[in-house]
Amino acid sequence: MANQQKVAVLGAGVMGEALIAALIGSGVKPSAISIVEKRPDRCSELVGTYAITVDTLESAVSTSDVILLVVKPQDMQGLLAEIKPHINAGALVMSFVAGKKIGFIQESLSGTQPIVRIMPNTPTSVGLGAAGYSFGSAVTEEHRAFVSSLLAAAGKAVEVDESLQDAITATSGSGPAYFFAFVEAMVEGAVALGLSREDATTLTIQTIVGSAALLERSGDSPTTLREKVTSPNGTTAAALASLSNDHLSEIVARAMKAAHDRSQELA
Repeated sequence: MANQQKVAVLGAGVMGEALIAALIGSGVKPSAISIVEKRPDRCSELVGTYAITVDTLESAVSTSDVILLVVKPQDMQGLLAEIKPHINAGALVMSFVAGKKIGFIQESLSGTQPIVRIMPNTPTSVGLGAAGYSFGSAVTEEHRAFVSSLLAAAGKAVEVDESLQDAITATSGSGPAYFFAFVEAMVEGAVALGLSREDATTLTIQTIVGSAALLERSGDSPTTLREKVTSPNGTTAAALASLSNDHLSEIVARAMKAAHDRSQELA
């Protein structure tokens, strides 16, 4: 699919903006990107930042070759009903909506629309996103290449069977929040031990950022890196024993299962 094809972004919140940046980063010209957004101030902000255009829903959908759906799950059915009369038969629909299945989207449109379902996450906004994607049966090789290029500009992505999309949601989709919650807990723990909140925040964030970089660059597994920093009967071993006694693995697994189950309920 040529990068000069027209792209419509329906929903211009934080994720919508991240995807606009990724589209441009993947080679789509800003002049070929239109957004549909109800808030005039948000429209002005995005036009000023990215030199894209604002359009009505009917016009954007009817003139676009690729349509990105970036709305809340509860708004999905109404939006699909609105775009159905205007969408081109061969237009690729890229859904970034949690829980909504390819079959549901197809049935709400023509029944034969090319569709890809994607679960992104918020680090997409800094070009370091993690996403899982699944293709519908009508998707062409040209569509696949377009999706691959876009998601590569947004971070890293893996193709999975659609039956695993709820697992993707529980892993990378909701995952940043687990991480932020752990950072919050570390900061509070450091404050309780006597550090100022400012110092606790600085040290915790740098520890997390440095550890992530080490994990990415060293080539070692998380297990190997954990073992390297853990001396027998040392301070780290004491902390890890406490986490183990409090059943950290089970706590995380239950949290991810809860996210997985809620994703299924949103279908």
